[in-house]
Amino acid sequence: VQLVESGGGLVQPGGSLRLSCAASGFTFSSYVMRWYRQAPGKERELVAAITSAGGVTNYADSVKGRFTISRDNAKNTVYLQMNSLKPEDTAVYYCNAWFQYYSHGVPKANDYWGQGTQVTVSS
Repeated sequence: VQLVESGGGLVQPGGSLRLSCAASGFTFSSYVMRWYRQAPGKERELVAAITSAGGVTNYADSVKGRFTISRDNAKNTVYLQMNSLKPEDTAVYYCNAWFQYYSHGVPKANDYWGQGTQVTVSS
């Protein structure tokens, strides 16, 4: 299983970045995909999520209207388009794949993480 993020970097306030997460080793189209971020000294927080078929998305209040999550199941890739970036968006951004199933009636989950990509918003 691999999740490989790319697209991070240094951007000025008000700028845009597009993160990508390429997945392999599992059935990508069956998984909920999420983007998390972690700033220095802070807990990891959920930024955005998208259902397996891409029909439903949700966002943290802090990024609503600025970030858009999308996926291409044919390419096994999830994206995070980030616009109107602010210094407080500076963090390491992580891609997460999650799939819940039942084993002998007991709920279990596959939960995979990428290595993260740094996003720095600064003038």
